[in-house]
Amino acid sequence: MANISIWPGSSSFSPGDTPRGLYDTDSDFQSDADKVANFCARRLGYPLVDVELQDLNFYTAFEEAITTYGNELYAYKVKEDYLSLEGAPTSSNLNHSLATPNLGPVVRLSEQYATEAGTGGNVDYRTGSFTLTSSIQDYDFDTFASQNGITGSDMEIKKVFYEPSPAIERFYDPFAGTGYGFVGLMDAFGFGGFSPAVQFLMMPLSFDMARMQQIEMADTVRRSNHTFQIRNNKLKIFPIPKSGDQGSKLYFEYILKSDRLATATQDASDKITNVSNVPYTNPVYLQINSIGRQWIFEYTLALAKEMLGYVRGKYSTVPIPNSDVTLNQGDLISAATAEKNALIEKLRGYFDETSRKSLLERKSQEGDFKQQELNKVPMTIFVG
Repeated sequence: MANISIWPGSSSFSPGDTPRGLYDTDSDFQSDADKVANFCARRLGYPLVDVELQDLNFYTAFEEAITTYGNELYAYKVKEDYLSLEGAPTSSNLNHSLATPNLGPVVRLSEQYATEAGTGGNVDYRTGSFTLTSSIQDYDFDTFASQNGITGSDMEIKKVFYEPSPAIERFYDPFAGTGYGFVGLMDAFGFGGFSPAVQFLMMPLSFDMARMQQIEMADTVRRSNHTFQIRNNKLKIFPIPKSGDQGSKLYFEYILKSDRLATATQDASDKITNVSNVPYTNPVYLQINSIGRQWIFEYTLALAKEMLGYVRGKYSTVPIPNSDVTLNQGDLISAATAEKNALIEKLRGYFDETSRKSLLERKSQEGDFKQQELNKVPMTIFVG
């Protein structure tokens, strides 16, 4: 087998020298590739010892380090902004987009509450009715469902319009002076002797409310109040319909449970639905600052150290005259693994410290400290 050349001490990067070519056309990547190769080789002992790697190995480690940096960065961004991004189009690249927190998920959730409260939502309310029959107080929703091509178990009754007329309708004119014993009072004010249509006595609103409650309480206690029960999809109404109710309609509102379930999911093939299709791509090396590049250089060194360890691990010892040389494969691999883990933890910690939550907490603490400092300033004594 022909001898394979190792690191000669210098290199010259050309596009196509990396396995995936993700950053080969980036001018800064082209400029830094040879610098990183030289940096790693010297950190591995060159020129005091040979480094059994080629420039292509250093370029590969460099490319992987940038990609790892981007993966960690955008994984953090997805975690930080996912609630705001969910439902957004997948067609645009978010690498350089500013994600503003929004109430989209809250609104979608509130629609579900609005549906149950009957104040809106995204589920259609449907209307049905029973024709009342004299002396019959039991009516079956399953019968209504079968007559309208609906599965009875799919119906959920939301409201039954079986109520007495509003108390205000039997209140008469709350401002008229007839019927409530106000005539004497109005005479005392000198308003007597006029037509009732022009006699007005302004009463507080609480009086109107108490009067209506009185009427409703009287209906409940003294009369057969309008009410109903729903059990096992069967409606029982009180009081029992009389002959005058024959043929009248009793209306109700209902939803279909299948409609509610249908709103739980929607076709969103072109929208962000999970963390795997958030449209982040590999970072642009040209736009990574010096802090990020330093991390990339160090991670490239750890990868190169790991590769060198596996290369030297092919032979644990090398025979020389009258002795053997033991290679440091184990030391290189264990050191590389520890360095990679430490760098990843350092990067994640840095991202966590700059998260929205951490920055808001820091801002709050800063405000508290400023207030404590201001509290120590002597108060000015005013002399009048």
